[in-house]
Amino acid sequence: MNSSSDSLLKFDISVLVKSSKSQKVSNSRDGRSDFLTIICCREWSKGNKVWVQKVSSAPSTRADLLQLQEQLDMKLEQEQARHAGICPIRRELYSQCFDELIRQESVLCEERGLLLLRLRDEIRMSMAAHQKLYENTLSHGIRHVMRKEDLQERIRVLENEKQELLKEINEQKENSDANKKRQTEMRETAEKKYDEEKQTNQKSKYFCVYTNEFRLLFCFQHFEPINVQNSSSTSIKKKL
Repeated sequence: MNSSSDSLLKFDISVLVKSSKSQKVSNSRDGRSDFLTIICCREWSKGNKVWVQKVSSAPSTRADLLQLQEQLDMKLEQEQARHAGICPIRRELYSQCFDELIRQESVLCEERGLLLLRLRDEIRMSMAAHQKLYENTLSHGIRHVMRKEDLQERIRVLENEKQELLKEINEQKENSDANKKRQTEMRETAEKKYDEEKQTNQKSKYFCVYTNEFRLLFCFQHFEPINVQNSSSTSIKKKL
């Protein structure tokens, strides 16, 4: 059987309500016990037996309240609950303490107990909503970090590609400059050779002209007088 020593909420002694699966739970509860079961009610099985442990309906005193405070402090220390921040252990212990306070007030006044139950449920709903919001925010933050890491990795890849493209562009530019320089040198060499050939051809042409003129002059100076002398001698011979 379970004991209530592990909880700050005070329970009655556990009661056997069913000895086999075919038997029904006994209806031995009074109206106040039914109301207190709204706060909390334990039920567990052991073999073919079903045990139920109801919240205690015994009224509390100032000593019980002081003892509850001492138990809360002791359990917080034993469980090593955090003093600040999010701590499930601390939240569970304070929830049990609040349920015990609701039980104590419900024994004295059911209406006040119902109002405290509404407050408890509202607080739990708010806590659940905040927890859900926190989990969604955390998951969104994780996705954002992962997306940021992916973007950073993509940026690194693009930077590497950019460096490779710049390197290739520089190589192409160097090759282009080298080709332009080689073509310029080849053009200058061809122009220089052409100019030399042109000058050579002009010199050859002038040389041929001068040679022909020199030949004509030579022929005129050396061959024509000989012809004149021969003609005069011939005429003289004819006269004789």
